[in-house]
Amino acid sequence: MQIQTNFSLKKYNTFGIEAKAKQFVAVHSVEELQLVLANHTSDKKFVLGGGSNMLLTQDIDALVIHIDLKGKKIINQDDDFVWVESLAGENWHEFVLWTIEHDFGGLENMSLIPGNVGTTPVQNIGAYGTEIKDTIVSCEAMHIATQKLQTFTKADCNFGYRESIFKHEIKDQYIITSVVFKLTKRNHKINVSYGDITKELEKQNVTTPSLKDVSNAVIAIRQSKLPNPKELGNSGSFFKNPIISKTDFEKIHALHPEMPHYVVSETEVKVPAGWLIEKAGFKGKRFGDAGIHKNQALVLVNYGNATGQEILVVSKNIQATVLKEFGIAIEAEVNVM
Repeated sequence: MQIQTNFSLKKYNTFGIEAKAKQFVAVHSVEELQLVLANHTSDKKFVLGGGSNMLLTQDIDALVIHIDLKGKKIINQDDDFVWVESLAGENWHEFVLWTIEHDFGGLENMSLIPGNVGTTPVQNIGAYGTEIKDTIVSCEAMHIATQKLQTFTKADCNFGYRESIFKHEIKDQYIITSVVFKLTKRNHKINVSYGDITKELEKQNVTTPSLKDVSNAVIAIRQSKLPNPKELGNSGSFFKNPIISKTDFEKIHALHPEMPHYVVSETEVKVPAGWLIEKAGFKGKRFGDAGIHKNQALVLVNYGNATGQEILVVSKNIQATVLKEFGIAIEAEVNVM
């Protein structure tokens, strides 16, 4: 465990933005994390996981702590369910594939989402009709100031749409070290009702889909729409899908009857941000090395040497235009640093 100075973070963020850390250290165990925190109580700290949900707009004038805790195991099971614990540094997609290989159900719809396991509860990540809150049991987190471990139950996490207690009430106070999921061993709840999964399964001539079939369909869809961060810098979906009041939706829908939507409750409707951005004319546009992906308007990309500031300017332009044209405010899902 070595602390390095003036460290390049280009390989540690999926946008591929060149930014420097004042100090950088990778920790590979809970004990190493405790030691680093105890020895740097007065230093500014920046916690880095998979680097997939952030946009670096400047150098990080802090001690960057890269959470690289690896390991996964079954901690309990019965005839119907299995409780699996994953350490925070495990790659999310690889963890999902591991659960599918063992025929554990619940995470297959979230295949190929970039990032690490430890950051999934923070954002309550989700895709194709499922979210982390559907399977999570608890997570263990270290209090930065005291280095004490605390268990947060699902209820403690205060999950909402791309929201949790870690983004609000206790933001920057804890570092998640492990997560426990409750998954099915049999009678799997196959969910193919959202998005293009059914179409993709039909294309693959699958009539009775398994967990693996669903995962493969999701992977195929995501690969057709989303660029590989290793080939083209991006952080996946840059914006949240806005949830608006039913009253506002009806007014907008009257002007744009083709607008897709999903009913959230009796009073709220979710509208795809990607559709709004595409209709506003941004899909496939490029501004220097910053741009919007040609296949998915939700994805902002770095074509090579874009700065974080340049990508941020593009995102703000999109937000302003969508608000002007549709009266809908869209929020960034990505954390801007």
